[in-house]
Amino acid sequence: MNVGILGAGKVGIVLAQLAVAAGHTVFLANSRPPESLRLTAAVLVPGAVVVSAQEAATQADIIILALPFGKYAALPKDALKGKLVIDAMNYWWEVDGARDDILPDDVSSSEFIQTYLRDARVIKALSHIGYHDLHDYHRPAGAPDRKAIAIAGDDAAGVAVVSKLVDSLGFDPLYIGVLAKGKVLEPGGAGFGVNVGVDELQGYAKGYRRIAR
Repeated sequence: MNVGILGAGKVGIVLAQLAVAAGHTVFLANSRPPESLRLTAAVLVPGAVVVSAQEAATQADIIILALPFGKYAALPKDALKGKLVIDAMNYWWEVDGARDDILPDDVSSSEFIQTYLRDARVIKALSHIGYHDLHDYHRPAGAPDRKAIAIAGDDAAGVAVVSKLVDSLGFDPLYIGVLAKGKVLEPGGAGFGVNVGVDELQGYAKGYRRIAR
């Protein structure tokens, strides 16, 4: 696939590394001019193509949002029309400010992004597992210790494509329901921070919380 990654922080870089290793063409962008990212990409993600956010959105078939949630208004909205978009962002009050100033309490953060990007097809994925776990726990298909990534979305065709991408990155995809269900994957949700296999992740996706050991 042609994968665009908007955001070159820890999550964006790890996802770019995994996507390049899986054989995808990766367009990597941050909020600054491409020149500011080229040295970092050359060292950490050789093989990724550094471009502007506008170019990444235009050239990629699937775009991963890996920037701070509070920066959503900087997304190249017009270039994302008709695109398949993976929302890997999370709202953090320490970074993004008061929730009420950004995000209504009665919707999931991905529903909010879908409303903002009304002409895109937004899928929630790659957000409940930390960047260090993404880096350390990717495994080939069939590995007994392979971890799972939950996916929530309203677009069946989009969910299928995202599932294939997640599988190629080294994780078992688990569809948990419509986009609103993504709330369980947000900070404070039962599925947030969970790094487990498919069977166990299904329980967290239903709202069962981890038991302290």
